[in-house]
Parts: sequence; C-alpha cells; structure tokens
Amino acid sequence: MGEDVKSKGYTRADHTRYRRAVRRCLDALERMLDTGAFVEDEWRTGLEIELNLVDADLQPSMKNVEVLEHIDDWRYQTELGRFNIELNVEPRRIDGQSLRQLEAALRKNLNRARDRAGDVGAGIVMVGVLPTLPAPEPGRSWFSDNDRYRLLDEAVLAARREDVVLDIPGPERLQMTTDTIAVEAACTSVQLHLQVRPSSFARYWNAAQVLAGPQLALGANSPYLFGRRLMAETRTELFLQATDTRPPELRNQGVRPLVPFGDRWINSIFDLFEENVRYYPALLPETSQEDPFEVLDAGGTPALAELRLHNGTIYRWNRPIYDVSDGRPHLRVENRVLPSGPSVVDVVANAAFFYGVAVDMVEDERPIWSRMSFEAARENFRTGARDGAEARLYWPGSGHVDWDELVLRTLLPAAQRGLERLGVATDVADRYLSIAEGRAKLRVNGASWQVAATESFEARGMDRREALTAMLGEYVQHMHANEPVHTWPVP
Repeated sequence: MGEDVKSKGYTRADHTRYRRAVRRCLDALERMLDTGAFVEDEWRTGLEIELNLVDADLQPSMKNVEVLEHIDDWRYQTELGRFNIELNVEPRRIDGQSLRQLEAALRKNLNRARDRAGDVGAGIVMVGVLPTLPAPEPGRSWFSDNDRYRLLDEAVLAARREDVVLDIPGPERLQMTTDTIAVEAACTSVQLHLQVRPSSFARYWNAAQVLAGPQLALGANSPYLFGRRLMAETRTELFLQATDTRPPELRNQGVRPLVPFGDRWINSIFDLFEENVRYYPALLPETSQEDPFEVLDAGGTPALAELRLHNGTIYRWNRPIYDVSDGRPHLRVENRVLPSGPSVVDVVANAAFFYGVAVDMVEDERPIWSRMSFEAARENFRTGARDGAEARLYWPGSGHVDWDELVLRTLLPAAQRGLERLGVATDVADRYLSIAEGRAKLRVNGASWQVAATESFEARGMDRREALTAMLGEYVQHMHANEPVHTWPVP
C-alpha cells in the first residue's frame, strides 16, 4: 500500500504545510507537461502481485516478516496484513517473446519464494481473497509492523468518526462492523503498469476504464469472504467499504470515496491529479525539503514526493502514476482491477488481454469511449464484479450482451491486433489469448471454479469451512502446476 513514512503522528500544522506543498507539486507537474519534460518511450510494463501466506492446514499464516527474511529479495515487500506479501516485477518492453519470458521469470521467482517460505512453515497462494480467512479479531492483530498502516488506520477512522461497517451483497449477504481497516488486507490483486507518452495518457486511461468490466468478467477470483459466498469479485466492494472515510451523511451528499471508479472521461493526466488535490484531504501529510520549481530551474527532475504520496492514498481502479527512473520522469497507467491468481499463466494471459485491447482501442480513430457514456463503463465494472462469469455487459452497437460473446467476437480480435502492433510474436500472443478464449468458451473464471468446487465438497457432506479448505487444497495444486483455470477439473 505504498512507501513507508517517517512520522509517528501529524499535527494541524503538518496538514497546512502539506496542502501548500502538494499544490506546488501540482503546479510543477503542469509546467513539466507544458514543456515536454517527460520520457516519450511507450509500452513498457511492470507488474505487482499481492500474495497470501498459509500454514500447513491452509489457514492464514501471520509470518510475513519471517517469510521475507528467508526470501531475502528486494522485490518482495510487506503489505497491510501479516499474512500478505507483495512481489514487484521489474519493468520490461512488451514485444517479441517478452510475455513468455515474463511467465518463466515469475514461475522461477515464485517457486523460489515458495521454497523459502516453506522453511518457516508457510505456503504462498495467489488468490483475490483467501477463502479460509476468518473474520479478524478486534484491534490491529492483522497489521504488519509498519507505521504507514497504523497511521492510515488512524486517519481513516478519524475521518469516519465511527467503526467500519461492511454490507456486501451476494447470495449470502455479509453485514459486520470492525474497529480497524484491517479487513482490507483480505484483498490481494495483480497490478498491471503501462508506461505511455503524456500526450496519449488520457486515451490509455479511458481505454482502461472501458475494459474494467470485461476484465472482471474474465478474471474474477474472489467469491468468498469470511466463509460466505458473496460477489464474484468481492474484493472490489470490500476494498471500497473497508477504507471508506465517509460516514453515511457524506456518502449521501455524494462525497467521493477513497476507492473511486471515476466520474468522467479525461483529456489529460493532469485532470486526475487536479481532482486528487481538489477533492481528497491528506491522510499522510508528510512533507519533504524539495522545492520542485528550484529543481526544475536547475535543470533537474523533481520527485514531487507530496503529490505521489497523496496519490498513493487514493485507490483508483486505474491510477495515474508519476515516477522518475534514471533521472527522467515518466507516466504510467496502473491497472488495479484484477485479483491475484489463479496461476502464473492466467496472470500473464490477463495482462496480454489488457495490453492488447488497450493498444488497439487507443489507435481507433473513433474510440469506444466517444460512443459510450462513462456511467455505462462504471455499471459494467459493477456488473462484472457482481456477476463474473454470468455477467451481461453494455457495448456500443450491441446493447447488453453476454460477456463471453463480447470477448469472443470483439475483444479477442482487438487484443490480437494490439499485440501485433506491440511486436509480440504470433505464437506468444496465441498462447495467452487462447487462455482468455478458453475461459470465454467455457464461461469459467477463478470465481466460478471456486464456487463449483466448494459446492461439490459440500454435496459430499462437508460443512462450509471444511469445503473451503478442501477447495483451496485443490486450488493450490493446480496453481503450482501452472495450469490455466479453465482446464481445472471440478473435484
């Protein structure tokens, strides 16, 4: 959930100073965009995968500190929950054999991490919400030992002025109250980064928003939370509610949540950062000594630390990223829609689908978002999360269609064209897009497999807890075998 912080607490003066600093950063960003200061290279990607730790009985293992010590790899970091870790994958070009190389590197890296975690009695699971996770006890027993998470918890609860209330719909609706944001740790995702030119950022962000609904229908993998069957991608609603700074009165007034889908198509990345400053108060008002205009006047590249920290506490499903690499600034779209898992090959297939369709959409002379209301894209996102493999989505020219028909007839051909434009080898594109095709033809994703497998075990007389544990055991075997989820048999 972002970089570490140095302070142990914040005063009113800290908030006032931070407000001035973040506005100065915004002005500096505007100047950099106007003067063409950014790297113009496109189509580089990075990846983040959040992982769950389990013990020998497939229950959550609260050992992320020991696991990270044994893995001993800078690419792995803590996450909010003590049963979470995160893998950061280095940026690379998207072309040629790069996606196949990414799959091989991920498998090698995760296999090594699995073996090292096993030394301390922990296993690693890629899944959107760990099915065997019990509801948390009161207090911060779930929290990793990191001041950032404690301060975020304090800031969210101070803004709410009351406990966190969850009300998540589904076949077995969940209603509960908790005294921390710790339940957010149940959400584990795959985050896809795409570096783009400043002039094309808005088109890529708009395309990513259009794709959010189809992504969830294709890749949902979080149907259970605290033993209840809820939405196909329960993670989206849980993340929204667990970090909501708004009491009911502010929600009723239309105040924006910390986990927004958005409100409109954009014309520039500046639109999103300006919205951040205009609508969102600081949760972690930590200031640096940098004056970004002094850095620019000296011919350097400012870190814009306050702007980046502020942006890191606003959890857009497609987040704008300003970053500096080798002294040069660049911009990325961070796609945060997808859950973790089910297998490495599924993760890479999801990435290939997203990158391919996005690139093809951006090249369209009359892009899809010019023919589609923003509210339709937002409703597709909600529908994909709720219904998963049973979703019907709106598409211009087609009306409401089953997601599998949309994928097979429209989006897979677009993905093929986009990957070709990126220079991805035909055999590589075919490998990963055939996985998306297989899911669509069978109407299967990780969530639907989890439900079918759990119901199969329940039909044999197991109670819900036993069935979820048995299902997860099957899941882990297929995950480590790197089999695409649409080929997994229902036990």
